[in-house]
Amino acid sequence: MTRVVHVPYAIEQDEDGVWCASAQLRPGVGAVGDGPTREAALEDLRAALEVLLAEVGPPDELTLTLNVA
Repeated sequence: MTRVVHVPYAIEQDEDGVWCASAQLRPGVGAVGDGPTREAALEDLRAALEVLLAEVGPPDELTLTLNVA
């Protein structure tokens, strides 16, 4: 079975030039990734999230439809 899980993330470059990405599935449960490029950090984060999701399961989700002016 395949399930799509949308996980918001934050990414920034530290003072040494390393890209750091982080995501939180639920309070106290998150993952981080890093790398020399933005893409590498996101791939590292994706791999960490796949392991984490296998351990703790996907987060509960709520879908909203918003009218944005």
